[in-house]
Amino acid sequence: MGLPRTFVGFSSTDITQYRLMLAWKAHEHIDFDFVNCQLQEDLDSENEGYIKRVCRERIKMASKYIMLIGQDTRYKYKYVKWEAEVALEKGCTIIGVNLDKSRQFVDATCPPVINDIGAIFVSFSPKIIAHALQNYEMNTKRNYHYEDKFYKQLGLLDPLTAFLTP
Repeated sequence: MGLPRTFVGFSSTDITQYRLMLAWKAHEHIDFDFVNCQLQEDLDSENEGYIKRVCRERIKMASKYIMLIGQDTRYKYKYVKWEAEVALEKGCTIIGVNLDKSRQFVDATCPPVINDIGAIFVSFSPKIIAHALQNYEMNTKRNYHYEDKFYKQLGLLDPLTAFLTP
């Protein structure tokens, strides 16, 4: 099976986490890889129509759409919400990645556009994101998440108790 072609949507305040994902992808000792359908460089334009046209072309190349969900993502309508709508229109599998370590849908931060559409929600970790990229396909119209025991099978600690371990 080939690598999933993926477009990653995120708020500009979460660019650091996106760059970390690219570092995971580049690191030979981290089992995390995908075909990145992002723009290779920032568009030097303020023309919204042009930016959306170029982004639409990139999203059309993808089969998976990851939305990095940070504290302000719920309120990003101009591009983040629009990108998700384009990905849904195209039929991409939607993966919500919570930057707050949550392992399921979080109403306070997640944009309504990907609520109850069959998306899966995971925490920000290369192992679980890689698993979702390789294995998850959209289901019926509700939210999905992996159970805590599945995270443990991957060697991922419970985010609420991880800081307590020596």
